[in-house]
Amino acid sequence: MFRILAVVVASISIGASAVPALSQGNDPYIFDLNPPQLDVRASLGDNTDNEFLKYGYPGPVSDFLLRSRYATSFNRALRNPNWVAEHLTLANLNGTADRSNAVFKEDKDIPVMFRAHLKDYYRSGFDRGHMCPAADAKKDDQAMKETFLLTNMTPQVGVGFNRNYWAYLEAFVRDLTKSFDDVYCISGPLYLPVQEDGKWYVKYEVIGNPPNVAVPTHFFKVVLVKQGSDFSLGAFALPNKAIDNSAPLTDFDVPVETVEKAAGLVFFDKLERTSITPLCSKTKCSFK
Repeated sequence: MFRILAVVVASISIGASAVPALSQGNDPYIFDLNPPQLDVRASLGDNTDNEFLKYGYPGPVSDFLLRSRYATSFNRALRNPNWVAEHLTLANLNGTADRSNAVFKEDKDIPVMFRAHLKDYYRSGFDRGHMCPAADAKKDDQAMKETFLLTNMTPQVGVGFNRNYWAYLEAFVRDLTKSFDDVYCISGPLYLPVQEDGKWYVKYEVIGNPPNVAVPTHFFKVVLVKQGSDFSLGAFALPNKAIDNSAPLTDFDVPVETVEKAAGLVFFDKLERTSITPLCSKTKCSFK
């Protein structure tokens, strides 16, 4: 399997902008550094009608996809979702759909040249990690099958992460429906800088032959819960590596603004954040 490392050199000084580590191993994140994320075309409005773009708008384009149990924005350059959004309740988690009837599939809604392909993951050493978990889509067979589209996948370390700690976090989010009326969860990849020889770099592996799919350095889940008219909000950022099962979930609890800055996203902007309580002050952030 052919692999490359994508490298972005950051010439930004380290100062007061440094924030606490996002993950085990003291991986610092500098607020002035943004990972390679694509903005949606919609932000341009009608501004493409000008002499400079007379013969077409080159992009970037992020494909918006609405499925039975989730919505997602797909990044054509990285062949990863930018984010995947879910709404969970006790009622909509019910169902009898069996994941054994689903198979991983390429998403034909994405142009071939920008797709993640099944062969990209073959012998790559990484799992095809769900952003919307299959266990969240037991509603019916169609909903279950949609979670196995590669637009809902991203390369994750298997043992110790996708099959363990990340799965525990997914279960934690589902369990919140037992205490709250509504749970909104947005998950996605991050590409965070590391320091080497006094300089900052964004480094991530690219899998496939030819290299096609970026391997995120970290993953996030931003969780909003609602009980009556009260809201609570929390964010977790985890490194894409094996994590000891004994590590407290609170080790990965980070300010929502930290994830927003890293991903170039804004979460739940229709709510006034000053009136929202922290999730981990409302419920115990731990695995039972």
